[in-house]
Amino acid sequence: MGKGSEGRSAVNGVQTSANSQSNKPKAILIEGVLYDVTNFRHPGGSIIDFLTEGEAGVDATQAYREFHQRSGKADKYLKSLPKLDVSKVKSRFSSKEQARRDAMTKDYAEFREQLIKEGYFDPSLPHMTYRVVEIVVLFVLSFWLMGQSSPLALALGIVVSGISQGRCGWVMHEMGHGSFTGVIWLDDRLCEFFYGVGCGMSGHYWKNQHSKHHAAPNRLEHDVDLNTLPLVAFNERVVRKVRPGTLLALWLRVQAYLFAPVSCLLIGLGWTLYLHPRYMMRTKRWMEFVWIAVRYVAWFGVMGALGYTPGQSLGMYLCAFGLGCIYIFLQFAVSHTHLPVSNPEDQLHWLEYAADHTVNISTKSWFVTWWMSNLNFQIEHHLFPTAPQFRFKEISPRVEALFKRHGLPYYDMPYTSAVSTTFANLYSVGHSVGDAKRD
Repeated sequence: MGKGSEGRSAVNGVQTSANSQSNKPKAILIEGVLYDVTNFRHPGGSIIDFLTEGEAGVDATQAYREFHQRSGKADKYLKSLPKLDVSKVKSRFSSKEQARRDAMTKDYAEFREQLIKEGYFDPSLPHMTYRVVEIVVLFVLSFWLMGQSSPLALALGIVVSGISQGRCGWVMHEMGHGSFTGVIWLDDRLCEFFYGVGCGMSGHYWKNQHSKHHAAPNRLEHDVDLNTLPLVAFNERVVRKVRPGTLLALWLRVQAYLFAPVSCLLIGLGWTLYLHPRYMMRTKRWMEFVWIAVRYVAWFGVMGALGYTPGQSLGMYLCAFGLGCIYIFLQFAVSHTHLPVSNPEDQLHWLEYAADHTVNISTKSWFVTWWMSNLNFQIEHHLFPTAPQFRFKEISPRVEALFKRHGLPYYDMPYTSAVSTTFANLYSVGHSVGDAKRD
């Protein structure tokens, strides 16, 4: 591992993704070997196009290894691909900059191998059991509370139901990364089950989109998490084409106030009622439709048994679903959205993506660690997306030391500061629409 030279790209005879209709090949550089992927249909979807662009074929070594850590098929696919003349590969950087990147690549690869040998990529059966039991207990508690005659118990039941759905989102996230059981096919099926029944959404669609975020976090035209218009905008460069005085401009000016109580629910409803079903239909993910149907049958069946009318059940469903959306979306927002973005043409090192475009949150707090399900260690998660997330706390001091050796920042913000900064950023971005100075 780690034999590639980060930042090198092929410049002769190799096609850019933007010119895919020509006869020149598309290339991808992995561990010093240049592969022709022109006719290759990537099982993981279009994410591969992010790594075959620019002058053609940016070094994909780190991304390839992290995304395919547990896949036995990936290397077989890779070895079967046609190879191109690697002598045509040269660095787009100065010799000094290339040497800096090569040093980071070597240090990172050695550190990663050491973590694997020490068992930090190994799943834990007790931890898996705890995560599942916690969700079951929370859901049972929520329905029990909503079955009580007290208005306070009803309100608490709705809140606990929202948290339960959020916890399903957290565990689904772990499964989607293949770091729950460590068995890819099993994690994929569990991801579909928990996201379908627990949140009413498609695990496969989420995984397809989320992988693009991990490939290039906060990189314009690459990170799908930046494509949030018209409901919300997290960066001033995203709103440059929004015309002042339009309804969208007016909406964005108040987005900081609407994000939690309104936008999160609208985003969730847009996903569960349109984007995810559309994808499931197009890709024939019929089992995911079954799991989502189970969700609705279970909810309205239980609520009916508790004596609620269909209208009351729907109202409480929307309240609980909305709280779950706020819980999940806000936690993801605090880790990235207020940080700078990179240009579409920029080629950052894998370590630089994690250092400059993610931030850890109150890693010394046991409550925040539970509340964010170990993803307050966001830097470690972006470095090692297939490592079980509960292990990040143990390796974080070593990650900080790695960054220090290479002059990279290691941010750890207090939770309250991260939340306030996130909303301040929403306010600033919303009020930047039409600001010529900022443009």
